[in-house]
Parts: sequence; structure tokens; C-alpha cells
Amino acid sequence: MPNNASPQAGEVGLRPLSARSVVLSLLLGLHPPELPVKDVVRSVEPFGIAGSTVRAALSRMVAAGDLRRADTVYRLSDRLLERQRRQDDAVHPATRPWRGDWEMVVVTATGRGPAERADLRNELTRLRLAELREGVWLRPANLLRPLPDELDQVAERCTARPDRPARELAASLWSLDVWGETGRALLTHVTHARRPSDRFTAFAAVVRHLLADPVLPPELLPADWPGTRLRAAYADYRRELAEDTPARDDRAAVEAPRARTGQK
Repeated sequence: MPNNASPQAGEVGLRPLSARSVVLSLLLGLHPPELPVKDVVRSVEPFGIAGSTVRAALSRMVAAGDLRRADTVYRLSDRLLERQRRQDDAVHPATRPWRGDWEMVVVTATGRGPAERADLRNELTRLRLAELREGVWLRPANLLRPLPDELDQVAERCTARPDRPARELAASLWSLDVWGETGRALLTHVTHARRPSDRFTAFAAVVRHLLADPVLPPELLPADWPGTRLRAAYADYRRELAEDTPARDDRAAVEAPRARTGQK
């Protein structure tokens, strides 16, 4: 069964709007990811969330370790800075020309508990690898991203050239038709969303979908693959949010070049 299957083709997966989700999305799209409380409140107003609700959410997020506070400025915690990096990678994945090689990771560690096994599966999935069979993970070697050193303690890494046709193998590892259909449905949804709250929830779903994109070489993708269009639409929306955020002069100088070049 494909490793990165979506629940249903065409399901856009919108989630309810909350003060926490809006604040997090706002800060995740800023570089550096910080704002004074008055600017957070002002930026969230278009979503119909009261200032008192925002301030209460900020306090809970600090207590939960999502945010750090210095005087009146709120900033993403280290844990969420890592989430921002993953989100940036999802929008601007670094790739190289594919020459037919595949990355392969073979899990060799034994005696691990269920939680450790689940954590390893999540990490390998986050690295956009897919499971061929139990303990054997692979993907085309077209991504420019380091594998964590800790992986060497539990697995062996190598480069392979499977005998199976590459397009057939990729289609067996990922539900490409399902991902593509859902991506096209999201594009239609964001095109027709007009209210700030509707646009926010739609683009939050776009980000979640991009995190599940296997980022395969073009020659292995089905026709009309929506990945590039989804990334362009989200990059435009993120710039729009940054431009509407108060006290953003120093951030604009950072955000605009990143959006054009895909820097991380």
C-alpha cells in the first residue's frame, strides 16, 4: 500500500479557525518569526477574533512552550522554529537533476518499543522516504537535504537502482493520483475563497498538503501535477500576509528574496 496515501481524493481537509492557529500561521510566515503583542492583535482582527481572545491564546501558548515572550514581543519557540524550517522546505524544496539513483534506508536496529518505531517511521516519512516493505525505505535521489546523523544508529543508508520501472515503483509507493486530485481541489478552493478567514483555512490546508508532497522528479509524476502551482499560490499568500503585518519593514527585505530564490 502506498506510504503517503491521503484519506480521500479531492478532500481539502479544512480545519476550524482558532486564535492559536491564526497566530501560529502568522508567525510561521514571518522571518524573523516575532511580533509585538499589539501587532499580533491588529493582524488577527480581520479574522474576526477579539483582542481579548488573542491575548488569552498568547498566554496559553507561552505556557505550553509554543511561544517565547520578551517584554511585549512574542516569538516562536525552538520547537516551532523547526516546524517553520520544515514548512519553508515544503514551499521551496531544494532539488537536483535526477540521474536514476534511489536513496535507500534499511532499518537494522532491533528490540525497539512501539513508540520508538513510530517516531522512526514519522521521521523517515518527514524525509519524504516511502516504505517498500517493512524496514526498507526509499525515494528517488533528487532531494538536496541532509539525513540526520542519528539515523546511522538505527539504519544503513545506500544508493540503489531498482530493476522495477521507476514510474511504476513511484506509483506503488505514493498515492500520486490522490495527492494530485486533492491538490487541484485545493487550488480551486483558494481561488474562490474571498473572506480572510476562508482564505486562511484554505491556505493552511495547502501547507499541510505540501508537507506530504513526495517531491518526485518530473519524469515520475502524473500529468497535470499541481505541486508547483500550489507552492506559487501559497508563496503569494504568505507575502500578502507579511505585507499586511504591521512593523514589517525589516522583514520585507528578508521575505521577498527568500520567496524568489527558495533560500532556506
